[in-house]
Formats: sequence, structure tokens, C-alpha cells
Amino acid sequence: MYKKTLKGGDILEKVFKCTSRKNKNGVEKVVGKMEIKNLSDTTAELLLYGDIVKDEWYKCSDNDTCPKDIVDFLKDLDNFESLNININSGGGSVHGGLAIYNQLKRHNGFKTVHIDGIAASISSVIACVGDKVVIPTPSQFMIHKPSICLWANVNANSLRKMAETLDVCEESILNVYMTKVKNGITKEQIQALVNAETWFTGENVTDYFDFEIEEAGEAVASASMFYENYNRTPKGLRDKSFFNDKNEPKPPQMPKEIRDLTQKILEKQKNWGID
Repeated sequence: MYKKTLKGGDILEKVFKCTSRKNKNGVEKVVGKMEIKNLSDTTAELLLYGDIVKDEWYKCSDNDTCPKDIVDFLKDLDNFESLNININSGGGSVHGGLAIYNQLKRHNGFKTVHIDGIAASISSVIACVGDKVVIPTPSQFMIHKPSICLWANVNANSLRKMAETLDVCEESILNVYMTKVKNGITKEQIQALVNAETWFTGENVTDYFDFEIEEAGEAVASASMFYENYNRTPKGLRDKSFFNDKNEPKPPQMPKEIRDLTQKILEKQKNWGID
């Protein structure tokens, strides 16, 4: 359940925080803020600074976002004239991301997207919801074919059905990208870039997409559980995968005397025939 808390006393500049109490850990998290600068010019800001998931159950981080978060965020924003959407996300659920794109697309306000660090995979689709998309030169924008993770045994018929579903998703994604390409860029060109899994920076993405370049310093880092799934993930980002051994929490080190005593006990058990 979301609540809005008024901060500050100036009636011409109010900030409301939108928070959720519904994540699986029972932890309240901030998903965005609404800033009213004056009574005639209202602007809301949304932060997408984590993975995109299809519902609350799949959240692994307080920064992850699902479609329900966006429903709650937009609920009272019908009269807001503009939305600022800040993205720093490694991607996630295709259907969850398409739902978020459509939810934001329906809002009547002018939407400005800022790619603060990375918009990869389905997050690159969400970025295209902007009436204006701003990308700093060191930020990254990645497009690729949708994929699926298999956790069960499947037969050929099931695989063909999954492939058909992925083809439908890809067509939807391509149609979104085509709304933001530069004049003269064809769907076939974008399809080839999608097939190749293409990683752009702010310096070269404007060769194909109608984005605005912003000069900036170092891009904001973003960890994601999805970097390991991509074929051409830059090494610097692959190192930020949640599944990278370097990012796994290390168990506490057992003192040497305890290790030695444990080893002696294990050796005696072995000699005594105890498993």
C-alpha cells in the first residue's frame, strides 16, 4: 500500500515520496517522488534504478520495479503536466517491462527520460517511452533479442511454442524502437542490431535513435542479475552481476585452531569408521 508524505513547508515547492510496504521482505522502499514546483507547473519524477520484474515476488532488491509499482505511482498523477523518468537498469522481465512502457505511455504529461547509467534489454524499451530521451555520453543503451530461462524439462512442441511467443515479444519491442529512430532508419536495420545484441554509448546511439546527448562525467554504476544472460556484456558490467563470485558475500573465516581441531575430529571419525 502506498502513502504520500509531505515534506517541507513551502506551498510552492512540495515533495511527496511514494513508498511500498509490499515487497517480499516486508521492507518499505522508495520507488519515486512527486515534486510540485508551483500550482500551475506540476512535475513528477520516477526512478527506475534496478531490475524490471513482473511482480513483487520476483524482487531481489529494494530497487527492483514491477508494473504494480507504476500503477500506484501514476494513480494520482492525471493532472501532472510532465514526468521525469530516470533509468539505470540492466533489464529484466519482457512482459513486466512492456506493461510498464504501456502504463507510462498512457500518461498525458510530457515525458523526459534520462538514462543515468544504463538502459539495457527491456529497460531500453521503457526508455523509448520518453517524448524526449537524454543520454550522457558515457551511459549505455543495449538492444537484443528477447530470451527465456528454462527451469524444467520441455519437449519440442513446448520449445516451438516458446519460440513463437518470443517472436511476438520481439515484434512488439521492434515496434517500440521504431517510434524513436531517426529519419531514414529502417526496421530491417534495427532488426539487425537487435539480432547482434548491440551495445551503444551516448556517443554513438544517436546514429540510429532520436536521442539528445548530454555531456557528463562517469556513468552511474548499476548492478543487475541479468548481465550474465547477455552474450556481449562489457566486462565492466559483467563484473557487476549479482552472480559474479566477487560480489558474493564471503562466509566468516574460521579461526585456525578451530579448523585444526575440526580436522582432527574428522580424521578420528574416519579411522573409527564413522561417516
